[in-house]
Amino acid sequence: MNHDFDIRRQVAAVDAAASEAARQHQARLTKPPGSLGRLEEAAIALAGLQGTATPRLDRVWISVFAADHGVAAEGVSAFPQAVTGEMVRNFAGGGAAISVLARQIAATLDVVHLGTVNDPGGIPGVRRAWIAPSTANFCSADAMTPAQLRQALQAGADSIALAREAGAQLFIGGEMGIANTTAATALACALLGEDPRALAGAGTGLDATGIRRKVDVVERALRHHAGATTPAERLRCLGGFEIAALCGAYVAAAQAGIPVLVDGFISTAAALAAVQLQPAVRDWLLFSHRSREQGHARLLDALQARPLLELDMRLGEASGAATAVPLLRLACALHAGMATFEQAGVSSA
Repeated sequence: MNHDFDIRRQVAAVDAAASEAARQHQARLTKPPGSLGRLEEAAIALAGLQGTATPRLDRVWISVFAADHGVAAEGVSAFPQAVTGEMVRNFAGGGAAISVLARQIAATLDVVHLGTVNDPGGIPGVRRAWIAPSTANFCSADAMTPAQLRQALQAGADSIALAREAGAQLFIGGEMGIANTTAATALACALLGEDPRALAGAGTGLDATGIRRKVDVVERALRHHAGATTPAERLRCLGGFEIAALCGAYVAAAQAGIPVLVDGFISTAAALAAVQLQPAVRDWLLFSHRSREQGHARLLDALQARPLLELDMRLGEASGAATAVPLLRLACALHAGMATFEQAGVSSA
């Protein structure tokens, strides 16, 4: 495990030669140039990220970080806060959506418990990286202390260390935490200079009144933390343990040279923080889907990201990213398995 994570350490370089070799290979396959569209682009991108002209996605690592939020006290979720701890047990028991998806795509599922108000204690299959029962309510205090932020970032880096030891060819980060769409909205607004009304969505299923309450809460938080002007301070004051862990994981993955497939709204907010902390991290990020959550499109635009899917999902847990893995595997299979014009004896254009 990585015990000396330095968020400032240089990010790995993408292998431009491998990308170019993959691009040239695509041009020789028995199809009109560009006719497989985004599947061709995905194979070429993965080639550069994996440093090989024939990328593969046999070993996928999924880390789901779970933590509670003090801002839940403001009534910003349709579900009670106890659900976070209960879902940790559900992840480990195999009953959550991401548990099913991970089995289906034969991915390793790493469940990381960072702190919940109803602590379920040690659970087989759950890695305990306890920080505190929850963040503070960021309407009146900093969500995290500097030490807690370091712990959360380190938890993300530790997952990457494990993924690297396992030979992971792709990393996916997920999250669970009641009220975390509110935290992600506040963080995104601060990072982008956006109005909360443009980004606040239904989250766990809020009605129009609930969304107005969320907007009010985020506006209060942004006023309270107007002095937080750096990405790190905005993450500390407005984020959550699991959002910071995702941010740390994305930076550590880029440093380790492991491609990342980003999930939905909350994961993309963490990705934006990671890119603002370390701009070169952006080269290592692929984007899985466009969430139904209102603010996700704005975050994707800010990152100049074109997601692979749009399925009206808004669950989180890494579910959207896991759903996109078979598509990326098909892209790799087509890239490696199709015949060239020369091999097939087919006339080229």
